[in-house]
Order: sequence, then structure tokens, then C-alpha cells
Amino acid sequence: MSPVGFVLTEGDVVGADAVGADTVGTAAVRVRGLWKRFGQQVAVAGIDLELPAGRFIGLVGPNGAGKTTTLSMVTGLLRPDQGTVEVVGHDVWRDPAEVKARIGVLPEGLRLFERLSGRELLAYTGRLRGLPGAEVDKRATQLLDVLDLAGAQHKLVVDYSTGMRKKIGLATALLHNPEVLFLDEPFEGVDPVSAQTIRGVLERYTASGATVVFSSHVMELVESLCDWVAVMAAGRIRAHGPLAEVRGEAPSLQRAFLELVGAHGRDAGSDLDWLGGGSR
Repeated sequence: MSPVGFVLTEGDVVGADAVGADTVGTAAVRVRGLWKRFGQQVAVAGIDLELPAGRFIGLVGPNGAGKTTTLSMVTGLLRPDQGTVEVVGHDVWRDPAEVKARIGVLPEGLRLFERLSGRELLAYTGRLRGLPGAEVDKRATQLLDVLDLAGAQHKLVVDYSTGMRKKIGLATALLHNPEVLFLDEPFEGVDPVSAQTIRGVLERYTASGATVVFSSHVMELVESLCDWVAVMAAGRIRAHGPLAEVRGEAPSLQRAFLELVGAHGRDAGSDLDWLGGGSR
């Protein structure tokens, strides 16, 4: 993939050379018959899913729904028990090098080389990706500036806050200008200022025609960012499609989600009549 066109100055977008407008409507990811078990527990139960290219996609579900396991298999971090995964037309397990060259990943529980500075981490990542040194330096400078990390670029990653670690992790995922970006709970534990910065970068990235797939259990966030969603519960896909279609007649995605996962109308306090008032 050509490094030309990675620009993060005002008026430009990330990913301008990665995909074009003609990719919208095609599949960025195809999943067929995907299963994963951990002992007796079924984490992902034979899902089929096709994610369109050029969209901001939310994979939503309660904790334990199988979102992280699914993303781990889709990105080649975890081998499925059964099923196939294709990313931009390439099989994740038969052609892993080609797939990894085309995707960026910000996983849950991000592990970084903490004894490197932010700039050193980007330089190391860029060279691993085979980018020329001068291009890595240029892109690193742009990313550090846009993500408000320029002042901390020579600080060790071990001393970064949670928000800073998410932002430098996002920078490493974007550095090679991927076609598809996978993010697992990218706003978890992030302060509002950092969250707004991350959001702005992602919106500019998808505006170029690139694809973002991110998991979350915060429906308000998904509804404000995504134009396409897949709802997951108990290892299965309960609904998927454009946001308006999944939401249907419900007043919000939150309400539609609760109905889809069977939690609508549950009275959480019906058995807690002893709680409150300060009495024993």
C-alpha cells in the first residue's frame, strides 16, 4: 500500500489513499460460521456477518457478549475453532501478512513498549511496517500534533495517562494508513478532552472512505458516531444493518438494544426493598 497521501493537516484526512468512494457498499469484512469455545463456555456461536466498507461501524453488546473474542478472531489475534474470516477480500488465516498490512488494531487491554517514548514507539512501529524513515518521521509528527501528544512525545509511555495511552495506541494503529481500523472499547477510561480528540480523528478518517469497526457497550456513543451497527448477545448476532434500520421505531438505540437482548422492562430493584433509608 502506498504511503503517499497520509496527511493530517487542516482540511485533509487520514486514509485518503487507502480506499475511495467506490468502496462504499462493498464488504470490508466477511465472517462465516465463526465459533469459539473456551472449555465448556461458548463465547461465539457460529456467527455470519458482513460489514460494509467505508462506514463507521459499531459492534455493540453487553459485557460478555463475545465482542472482544469476535474482534480478536477477525484481526488474527485469536484462532477460531470453526469458520472463516475475510478482510478486504483476503482470508485472515490463509493470507495473514496481506491482511495485517491492510488493518490497524487498537485492542482491549493495550500492551505497549513502555520503555520507549511516544515518538520512539511510532518510529519503531513504522519501521516494522516497512515505511521509509523520512515518511515515518513525517507521519509521526503529524499524528503527535493532531492527537495532542507533541508535548509528551519524548516522555516514556509508562508514564502516560490512560487517555494518552489510548491516543498513542491509536497513532500506532493509523501510522501505516490502513484500509480498516478495528478498535475495542477505544473510549473506555478516557477523559472527555482525549475522547473528543480521538473522535475527531476517527471522523476525519472515515470521511476519506476508510472503515472503522469499534466495539462498545455505550449505546449513546455508538448512536452519535456510527451509521451502521451489529448487536451481539450471548455469542450471537441479534441484529445488524444501518443504524436507523436497527433502531426501528424505538426512540433510541439504547431502547432498541434492550429489547433485542431481552433486558427491556427488567426491574433491577424489585428484590431490594431493604435497600436505602439507612436502616439495617
